[in-house]
Amino acid sequence: MSKVLTIGEAMGLLIAEEMGPLEEVEHFSRHVCGAELNYAVGMARLGNDVSYISKVGVDPFGKCICNFLKANDIHDDYVWTDDDHMTGFQMKEKVLEGDPKVANIRKHTAFSHFQPADLAGIDWTGVDHLHVTGIPLALSESCRETIYTLMMRAHSKGVHIFFDPNLRPMLWKSQEIMARVINDAAQYADIVMPGLNEGRILTGMEDEKDIAGYYLLRGVQTVVIKMGGSHGTYIRTADGQEYRVPSYHVDHIVDTVGAGDGFAVGFTSAILDGLNLEDAARRGAAIGAMAIQVAGDNEGLPTREKLEAFMDAQH
Repeated sequence: MSKVLTIGEAMGLLIAEEMGPLEEVEHFSRHVCGAELNYAVGMARLGNDVSYISKVGVDPFGKCICNFLKANDIHDDYVWTDDDHMTGFQMKEKVLEGDPKVANIRKHTAFSHFQPADLAGIDWTGVDHLHVTGIPLALSESCRETIYTLMMRAHSKGVHIFFDPNLRPMLWKSQEIMARVINDAAQYADIVMPGLNEGRILTGMEDEKDIAGYYLLRGVQTVVIKMGGSHGTYIRTADGQEYRVPSYHVDHIVDTVGAGDGFAVGFTSAILDGLNLEDAARRGAAIGAMAIQVAGDNEGLPTREKLEAFMDAQH
């Protein structure tokens, strides 16, 4: 069992139960969401010891999130409450396939007021792995400082750092600022995993080999590029290894939200289990494929038994 730490904004999620624009929908089902929360859920379901760093408001969504973490065996010791600010939430359209429209209600939320000083109580004993995405970097200056502080602290303690850019352009003032800040953070990571389009936006380069080279020159040890759709994964390492790993075919895509988080769960859990990079990418592709066949953001993330059954069925 590996000890995993991640940080991010957990939010409430209202999923429309009927088709149509969100402003016209009358009935919603309640869930919780957040890229890093999805990651925490996936890693815990695979049997890892997961601690989640976040901040929520003293409101029903905040309480729901804390209950959800406990129900999914995720440690909430580092989830603080803020009496003065609300928990963020999202509303998501119902679609029959593909990408649903999502409305974010997350300005001035509890998490956006996170400070580096809030990290003082974290116990690093036995922590194997830190997972960070680019999303908190966009939420406020104090969040940005917190993420830099956390990554530098983990780096100084020899903790393996995985960075998923997870671009959210609507949260940034400009694409230029987004690219600069995310690339600055990426250099502290051991593994960086952008999608191909994300890599193009962040580096200004078109080819996956050049995108990988950009990060390797900045000290990253391994770059994992999700090529999109049926194009699989491209991997390049600092010592010159290159791999291309195919994706899994899915007959019916229900909801693409959470696919990247599922890949991250599969890839990093496999690395922590001692698997090689190719097998890690295969596991990542499998969990990503499982995630997009379910409507919720994290409901499709599997246990080890379900993962093994899915992968066995593909052979």
